[in-house]
Amino acid sequence: MNWWKQNKARFEELQRVYGKVALGTYLVLWIAVLVGFGVAIKLGYTVEGFDGTGSILFGSWVAAKVTQPARIAATIVLTPFVAKVLRRAPDTALLNEET
Repeated sequence: MNWWKQNKARFEELQRVYGKVALGTYLVLWIAVLVGFGVAIKLGYTVEGFDGTGSILFGSWVAAKVTQPARIAATIVLTPFVAKVLRRAPDTALLNEET
């Protein structure tokens, strides 16, 4: 549980420093995982009890929810690179501010 609190705090700091870039990175990862699981289920990856469109959506959501800690960790790692590609520097005043 300590790992979760530590990474959640890092994610919140990342959002504070990078703003919309951090949030956008997280949302893109979430959508990619959700769509990926939906396609996998639709193409025949069988999950007991999941069939039909509603079940595929629900199964994808559950699978995406299970991967949330990994997505947060990936967001923490990827956001500075995404910001660099988008040529958006973090707010240096926020970086130098002591919390």
